[in-house]
Amino acid sequence: MLKPVFDKLGLDAEGLQQRLHFLDWTAADGDRLRRVGPFGRRLSNDFVDALYQRLGQYPETRAILRGDGLVERLKRSQQGYYDRLFSGTLDQSYLEERVRIGHIHEQVGVELKWYLGAYRLYLSQLLKGWFDGLSVEQQSRLTDFDSLLKIVFFDMSLAADAYIDAEHRALEASEARYAHALRGANDGIWDWDLQQDQLYVSARWASMLGLAQDQVGARSMHWFERVHPDDQADLQAAIEQHLQGRSPWIRHEYRLRRSDGSYLWVLTRGVVEVDLSGRRRLAGSQTDISERQRFQRELEHAARHDPLTGLINRHQLNIQLQRTASQLSRPGARHAALLFIDLDRFKLINDSLGHAAGDRVLLLVAERLRSCLRPGDQLARFGGDEFVMLLDDLACAEDAETVATRALAALREPLCFGERCLVVSASIGVAPLLPGQGLEDALQAADLALYSAKESGKARFERFDQSMQQRARQRLKLESNVLQALQRDEFTLHYQPIFDLNAPNQPPVAVEVLLRWSHDGESVSPAAFIPVLEESGEIVSVGYWVLEQACRQAQRWQQEGAGPLRCSVNLSGRQLQEADFVQRLREFLQVTGYAPDSLVLEITESLLIDHDPRVLASLRELADMGVRIALDDFGTGYCSLGYLNRFPLHIIKLDRSFLHETHENPRQFTICRAIIALSRSLGLAVVAEGIEHLSQVDLMLQEGCTLGQGFKLGFPMCADDLRGLLFP
Repeated sequence: MLKPVFDKLGLDAEGLQQRLHFLDWTAADGDRLRRVGPFGRRLSNDFVDALYQRLGQYPETRAILRGDGLVERLKRSQQGYYDRLFSGTLDQSYLEERVRIGHIHEQVGVELKWYLGAYRLYLSQLLKGWFDGLSVEQQSRLTDFDSLLKIVFFDMSLAADAYIDAEHRALEASEARYAHALRGANDGIWDWDLQQDQLYVSARWASMLGLAQDQVGARSMHWFERVHPDDQADLQAAIEQHLQGRSPWIRHEYRLRRSDGSYLWVLTRGVVEVDLSGRRRLAGSQTDISERQRFQRELEHAARHDPLTGLINRHQLNIQLQRTASQLSRPGARHAALLFIDLDRFKLINDSLGHAAGDRVLLLVAERLRSCLRPGDQLARFGGDEFVMLLDDLACAEDAETVATRALAALREPLCFGERCLVVSASIGVAPLLPGQGLEDALQAADLALYSAKESGKARFERFDQSMQQRARQRLKLESNVLQALQRDEFTLHYQPIFDLNAPNQPPVAVEVLLRWSHDGESVSPAAFIPVLEESGEIVSVGYWVLEQACRQAQRWQQEGAGPLRCSVNLSGRQLQEADFVQRLREFLQVTGYAPDSLVLEITESLLIDHDPRVLASLRELADMGVRIALDDFGTGYCSLGYLNRFPLHIIKLDRSFLHETHENPRQFTICRAIIALSRSLGLAVVAEGIEHLSQVDLMLQEGCTLGQGFKLGFPMCADDLRGLLFP
């Protein structure tokens, strides 16, 4: 559609390069704009409000800016333009957008003096913000330059108006003999003799409505009876205002009925004049603006709705929340609630099937959730795989839980598309809306309830209560403190001894290193702080610290005569994914002097299941160094037995659950025996975890497992206390 415009303006690839070359534009300019982008966008966004306040001071621009929500939509559009301006990318889409905006400005009657003047104001505003803190002399020079900007932009606007005027004059002269207004390619022409009430419309005017010229009628009533009932009063008012001299012309948008009963959006322009006979006549043109109106409706819809699912978006949800909150404050109002819905493990769908499949799942989920709504309820896509239900006019607060139960049941049904069928689950936070409650507070309450549902095992809903708020504050405090614990020297290491079960009274043959944290004199459970370190990535730096300290301590014990004491350290998957992990470990061993074959690194089954090639490569390199690899908590996850042969493993650590259930569950004991036998046949050592009774020692020895650890044999202890076991 824009190709003719591009051709006329010379905006092909060669023309664009010529313009950029004349402006001395290079790739470095784009880099500079991107570098200052955050600062420039902030100043730009501050400028937008001031600009529209200023435009509201002038009658011409104030008239253009009238309309429900128009200024806010224009502000958002202009802020988007400034964001793109600082991307520094001048590509085809950028050109199309600027030309399209220019067309729109012309259509709505924005003169160049306002357009160019706004750019001058923008540059002046950026200059002031950009060069804050200048000396008095520099400020004076900047003010001088601003004055130069004003006169240059003034000259530019005059020159541009002169160019446009010249083109208009040439156009009028060349087309006057052909009566271009009457035979225009797209506009319909009308002429109304006010005194005789005689109406003339051109063939084009009539064809817009699917009529022949002689089917329209010759009176003004034949025109106005086709105007949409909702638009008649405004059209009549616009005409009357012009006839009374309160406006220089008629410029009005309204709807006309077509021959098939549908309505067409048109823009009519007109002016009154006195003809040679002394009669007043209104004459003008009419333009079909249905496409523009459709585009505007689409923009308005896009501003309120999610483009993927068609659900309302966060902005529109806030508007609905405000309305509901206002209604709740009225006497006799019933209950309302928010349901914050988050799909469980949705990232796995995107990672395994691709984002196209993920989008399809979101569409199907939106349909399922929509089917759970009652009339008057609202469903919004909050972002990503998060949805929010706004339930209004509930008979009682507990009805929200009924809807949550219905939503969980709907999502449990398989989602089928193409040849795939997936079962997804969701966690839901339920929070009541209270009179006078802030919108952010309501959303936060639902989000906290959602978090509680996730913590409680997912695929369920939780109702908000005040204790969740307190737990959230405590969790935030814990997370903040643990991420600073390494710098504050609050971490310590404890060591749990591992014994040869044939000689339990002898010194331990190995130790397992356990990380402990003490904050403000209180010990914090590893189950509380280890997940925070994992999620934040801080586990990598903490893990390096643990490795170095453990190697240093174990080497010190060996030098004191503890013998070839093995030291076992738990590894995080994040550590093994570090490109330089093996090199860093090699440096720790060299610095501390600890032998690689004395070090045992414990990994979990999840690391093997993830199939990360970096993990496998690192494990093989570690094994080549002599480091021993142990598989921790074996038998409790989903690890294939084939992994025992594929990965360079040396030790299997039998999970404590097997020992606890051997006397009560014969099948569990059979599995335990099979694991020990399989490990021995593969040449893997077995360490029994969680030994708490002497009978368990006898049982392990009976099955050929000679290594064990547990509270019956020795509790985790600090290095000084362990010395008493190493050197009795």
